[in-house]
Amino acid sequence: MAEMAQISVLDLSPIVAGGDARRALLNSRDLARRAERLGYTRFWMAEHHNMPGVASAATAVALGFVAEGTSTIRIGAGGIMLPNHAPLAIAEQFGTLEALYPGRIDLGLGRAPGSDQLTAQAMRRTLAGDVDRFPQDVLELMAYFEPEQPGQRVRAVPGAGLKVPVWILGSSLYGAQLAAALGLPFAFASHFAPALLDEALALYRHRFRPSESLDAPHAMAGVSVLAAETDAEAARLFTSQQQSFLALRTGNPGQLPAPVDDLAERLDAADIAFIDRSLSHAIVGSPDTVKVGLARFLERTKADELIVASQVYDHAARLRSFDITAQVFAAL
Repeated sequence: MAEMAQISVLDLSPIVAGGDARRALLNSRDLARRAERLGYTRFWMAEHHNMPGVASAATAVALGFVAEGTSTIRIGAGGIMLPNHAPLAIAEQFGTLEALYPGRIDLGLGRAPGSDQLTAQAMRRTLAGDVDRFPQDVLELMAYFEPEQPGQRVRAVPGAGLKVPVWILGSSLYGAQLAAALGLPFAFASHFAPALLDEALALYRHRFRPSESLDAPHAMAGVSVLAAETDAEAARLFTSQQQSFLALRTGNPGQLPAPVDDLAERLDAADIAFIDRSLSHAIVGSPDTVKVGLARFLERTKADELIVASQVYDHAARLRSFDITAQVFAAL
């Protein structure tokens, strides 16, 4: 099973309680180096704004820092929230990355703001029509990566002719339909929005149209994995991510909190239901538990690739989680 699938890393560059963005980005580069040695296919970072616990808002800059510290692993955005930006600006940013690190750059695109509506307005200055133009903006962006045409007056420099691979990201059926129509690889955000996972993957595969970019559908599924030596240790470490999700739900995002021993005692029924719903595909436990969970998730999704997210307060424990995950995946 794992011989056919690939496994990658999604990094939110977490700023932990008491930490800062510099340390978070240094930890991201360290994790990317570890992931490269362990055989992960890609290392992606995500665009989020006005989030005290996420250091990757300037995603292209962060990716350049990580790429400079690695040599073979693919580096990419998972993703860039395109309605926040002019397509030409993103083409230039990722064209620059491709020029510096040729053959290693991916560009995943999403249509969500990656923030609350007030922050989205601060990013864009206006919300009018931006999201509705997402398909046209994707096509415009892709065109900037094509070879320059005679008489072309607007070009991406760097960017033109570099053919940076473009992915469509989504947490609903919209992204699945667009990726299928354009013949692009598709990544579903099931690590935090699992409800439509099965339907989105089926829709993408059924409607996929081969393109110059891709002959057959390539589906990636996000999954939260926290691996430790024992189930109990993993469950305790996982309380940091659970607390973070609850803070986001109440509109009070903050730095990634330290794990706690009594989280269940602090929660009401609504909180527990929210966590169970949002993180229903999370795989948390010892190597044996993670092995069973990954095998079941792969069997369910038939994903061509898994992208693993792991929000852990302690950096050494986070590295260990990815160590165990890689070892278990290789043995499937």
